[in-house]
Amino acid sequence: MLKYPASLEKSSTGKISSVSAGLLDYGSGSPVSLSHLMAGVFVPFSSPGQLSVLDFQAVLWATSVLIILCASLSQHRRFDYRPKTDPYCQARYTFCPTGSAIPVMKEEDVIEVYRLQAPVWEFKYGDLLGHLKIMHDAVGFKSSLTGKNYTMEWYELFQLGNCTFPHLRPGMDAPFWCNQGAACFYEGIDDAHWKENGTLVLVTTISGTMFNEMAKWVKYDNETGIYYETWTVQASPDKKSTVWFDSYECSKFILRTYQKLADLGAVFKKIQTNYTSIILFSGEPIYLGNETSIFGPLGNRTLAAAIRDFYYPFKPHRTVGEFFVDLLKIIDRVILNHQFYLFYNLEYWFLPMKFPYLKIVYEEVPLPIGSKTSFGV
Repeated sequence: MLKYPASLEKSSTGKISSVSAGLLDYGSGSPVSLSHLMAGVFVPFSSPGQLSVLDFQAVLWATSVLIILCASLSQHRRFDYRPKTDPYCQARYTFCPTGSAIPVMKEEDVIEVYRLQAPVWEFKYGDLLGHLKIMHDAVGFKSSLTGKNYTMEWYELFQLGNCTFPHLRPGMDAPFWCNQGAACFYEGIDDAHWKENGTLVLVTTISGTMFNEMAKWVKYDNETGIYYETWTVQASPDKKSTVWFDSYECSKFILRTYQKLADLGAVFKKIQTNYTSIILFSGEPIYLGNETSIFGPLGNRTLAAAIRDFYYPFKPHRTVGEFFVDLLKIIDRVILNHQFYLFYNLEYWFLPMKFPYLKIVYEEVPLPIGSKTSFGV
């Protein structure tokens, strides 16, 4: 049986007002699940065994609402602009140290596109994380006119840990997040880095025109999709399981880039392409609110304390002893008590965790098939 913390039995202030559940306005101040959302949607039929035109319209409308809600729940939110980062957020390794502007290619140029993949932190740990199939993805380009190579990738501004868990700062009630991610483009492809423990393989060829169109899309994508999300959250390990929340990390950027190139007319080679996902398994998520509704002056202090208490063991550790003490707390909370608090699209959700709780998968995602006529290749 799924367990819920006592804090969820009390009301949490605020209402559903964003992408994840903006279709319906529940101002009761209580945590809301999809079941709650749908409870008032379905209407009884006119009589048993009969379905009137109005009944059919009601069912059709309700089904559409359910589909939209399920889709929007897992959809990563787009923003109007990228906010400035807070000086408190500091990176151990500088983000995109050799970055440069994306060049404008000549229309007649023929550009090779390469799939790049290597173990996360390969520069520091070699193939260690490669054995766990925890991989980082990028895309490479080579111009036939200039002979220059380029690499493009998307990753965390302040390292993975900061994007996955917040800081609990003294004097601040709300958890503090350093979770922006961004695209990085720079000249050159480090062949040794990608080949030694990973992948460097040609996947398609595009024209200069297609490259320039892709560059415009990258600018839009980078300015509107700004927050890194480590976790994929699913209902079960089954292939067709409901995806409650989808991750937003390096591989998703590469997949979006490939799809954009396919839409522009790129024809991809038929090769197998696998990607890493870190999956949490959960029952139906419960919406809790945003920072203001939970941690603000009129927020729910009990819920706020529960969220802060949950994140506390995930802090950086100075000693091995501290690490193992907090690890036991995490196991107790997530596995034994089936509890996880997720921050997604600037909102907090409660996940009633269930077996197998967490899994790292390295699964195939096929290269896309184009939908338009090629731009001059």
